[in-house]
Amino acid sequence: MQVGNALYREASDFPDVVPVFPLAGALLLPGGQMPLNIFEPRYLAMFDAAMASDRLVGMVQPRSETLVKPLRKPDADASHDTEPQLCDVGGLGRIVSFNETGDGRYIVTLAGICRFRVLDEVQTLEPFRRARIAPFLADLHEAEENDSVDRDALLRTFKAYLEANQMDADWDSVRRANNHTLVNALSMMSPFGPAEKQALLEAPDLKMRAETLIAITEVTLAREADGGAAAKLQ
Repeated sequence: MQVGNALYREASDFPDVVPVFPLAGALLLPGGQMPLNIFEPRYLAMFDAAMASDRLVGMVQPRSETLVKPLRKPDADASHDTEPQLCDVGGLGRIVSFNETGDGRYIVTLAGICRFRVLDEVQTLEPFRRARIAPFLADLHEAEENDSVDRDALLRTFKAYLEANQMDADWDSVRRANNHTLVNALSMMSPFGPAEKQALLEAPDLKMRAETLIAITEVTLAREADGGAAAKLQ
C-alpha cells in the first residue's frame, strides 16, 4: 500500500513503537482520511516528533468501561496523574498534510494505513504516549479482495438512513467508489458512538465490517422509528 510518499508492504516497513493519540469516537481505517485540529501542547509535541521521524501516529480510543489507570511515572511529581486505558486495537495513519495556523494550532490530515494491536505502552519522559504495536499486515492488501461485500444491501441501508434523517449524498461519487473505499469511508463518517466505532474497527475483514455497519444502522433506524412512534402516541 502506498500512502503519501511511503510504501508499506511488510512488517519491516513499520516501527515497533509509535506515538498514540487517544480520542473517543475516532475511527481511522485503511485508505481513510482523518482531519485533525491540534492545539493541546502534548499533542503539538507529538506531531512535532512524528514530523521529525516517520510521520506515523496511532489513533486509538480510550476504553469506556475503565476510564483511568495509573500514568507511567517518569518522575515522582507525576505519580498522581491518570490517563485513560487504551482499547486493544487502533488505526495507524501517516501525516499527509500539515499546516500551522499562526495561532498555535496545527491542521493535520492522517491517511489510514492499517490497523494495529497495542502490545504494551512504553515508558517515556515525553508528554505524549507511545505504544509498542503489531500492525495488521492483511490490511495492506484488503483493497485487492473486496468482491465479497454485499454492496446492494449496504447502499440500501445507507439510503434508508439518509432518508430517515433528511440527508443527501453525492451519489455519483458513491457509485464510483470501490467496495473497499465505500465500506471504510461510510464506517468512518458514521455518526455512531465509541462502542459501535470500535466494533467496526475490529471487524476481521471488509465483508464483516460491511455487515456490521448494516446491522448497526438497521438497529439505529429501528430505534428512531420506535422513538417517533412513541412521541406520536404521547
